[in-house]
Amino acid sequence: MSVQNLEENNGDGNLSQVRHVVLILSGKGGVGKSTITTQLALALTHAGNKVGILDTDLCGPSIPRMLSVGRPDVHQCDSGWVPVYTDSRKNLALMSIGFLLADPDEAVVWRGPKKTALIGQFVSDVAWGELDVLLVDTPPGTSDEHLAILENLKKHRVDGAVLVTTPQAVSTGDVRREITFCKKTGVRVLGVIENMSGFVCPHCSECSNIFSKGGGEELAKLTGSVFLGCVPLDPQLSSSIEEGKDFAELFPDSTTFSAISSISHTILNSLQTT
Repeated sequence: MSVQNLEENNGDGNLSQVRHVVLILSGKGGVGKSTITTQLALALTHAGNKVGILDTDLCGPSIPRMLSVGRPDVHQCDSGWVPVYTDSRKNLALMSIGFLLADPDEAVVWRGPKKTALIGQFVSDVAWGELDVLLVDTPPGTSDEHLAILENLKKHRVDGAVLVTTPQAVSTGDVRREITFCKKTGVRVLGVIENMSGFVCPHCSECSNIFSKGGGEELAKLTGSVFLGCVPLDPQLSSSIEEGKDFAELFPDSTTFSAISSISHTILNSLQTT
């Protein structure tokens, strides 16, 4: 499927059977937002939920590689584009802008109107079917793309946003602006995750704080947001992502998976009480 094909599709999106829609945001690139999105999705599916991931990052759509789905052909049904299922039981569905680009190695050099038009149609034209949670991985920042995502998703409902930061002040400062963006656009902040919080030794499993620590928790306090927890740098997680394997399945007893699982349960409980 090409971008041109998508622009010619005028089908209406189908989010009527999606129970909850959650944005994954960060004002800064490189904080591991796509990694967190993928791992939360896997944790939720292991807990018995049907989950979808909408990857709207035009310039860096990395989730297809993380889930080892490559560049499949995307098919169309009566109600829109059919997402790609990453497992045989069809518990995890994925749609990525990366599937639409003719050459994945070519830079996307587009002006704002073209990007927002594509994102708007892309958001509205995917037939998700029945899902418990749809996670939307967004580009960094608070730009036109974010407004396009919100405008189209709000026709259905956006339950809230999860913000991802690293411990350093340079990251938390950018994420603070993202929280302001949420308040201005009326998006509920479900909480803040501090990613890359310490380093897990692959030999003894001890966690060392090679960066500063506590920036995410402090940011949550300053902004009146929920602090969802810390996810450390873990070589086992990194290798799983590089190989497109399910970290939760490979290392269910690891402290890192325990942290991710706990965060996913907190988010789900928060969604169910709204």
